Amino acid sequence: MTELIHGDRTHDEYCTAIEAATARLVALVEEADPAAPVPTCPGWTIAKLVKHVGTTQRWAEHLVRTRAPEWLGARDVPMDRLGEGDDPAAWLAAGTARLLATLRATAPETPLWSWGGDRHARFWSRRMLHELLVHLADAELALGREPAIDAGSAIDGVDEFLGNLPYAAEWAERVGRLSGDGETLHLHATDADGEWMITLRPTGFTWERGHGKGAVAVRGTASDLLLLVYGRLRPDAGRFEVFGDDRLLAHWLENSAI
Repeated sequence: MTELIHGDRTHDEYCTAIEAATARLVALVEEADPAAPVPTCPGWTIAKLVKHVGTTQRWAEHLVRTRAPEWLGARDVPMDRLGEGDDPAAWLAAGTARLLATLRATAPETPLWSWGGDRHARFWSRRMLHELLVHLADAELALGREPAIDAGSAIDGVDEFLGNLPYAAEWAERVGRLSGDGETLHLHATDADGEWMITLRPTGFTWERGHGKGAVAVRGTASDLLLLVYGRLRPDAGRFEVFGDDRLLAHWLENSAI
């Protein structure tokens, strides 16, 4: 399994990164109060975050293991669900171990359903990493910690987010509002080689990696930019430099966070 999916990352390397990020999340869960609120996910507690991450991983594992040819809801997937009295950290770790065993036993080019444009097993190793990194940041912020997403993973995460976003319109109606008459947004990572130009067009939006002059530009670390596009940080959080049309930025963030 050495097929390259993005840059110099392979299916196996995504799996290794999932393993490391899970270990960090498990350690946080072991010390956290399950009832502690998660401000970046209004209405959630640490317990609900664990349940969401663990359920999503078990769902993805089933899709990959069964080579699912079409969508199947998490409620329809047989799995060991987190019950009252269960150890949430142990339950989370067990689900990740099962997911990784299945991903590692599956060739990355294996065809199967995904909600994005890449309908192969490799979609899920990449998707599960970024799903996990964002929710790890949720837990870190909830516990007063500084999120620690390495720049390479964060840049890949922004790429993956922008690449998948058009497909999310199928279940996130507001994504369809991301259109315009050529307005541009520029995201610029200050700690790594990561820049993106986003253009709103009458039929939707397009994006490309690279430098350009946007109607609005946002500069910040790659990690912070990833959390910005996922709605975990606000542009006025004191972590970004914003130049230009802040109303255009607000429109993008309001309708793109998924």
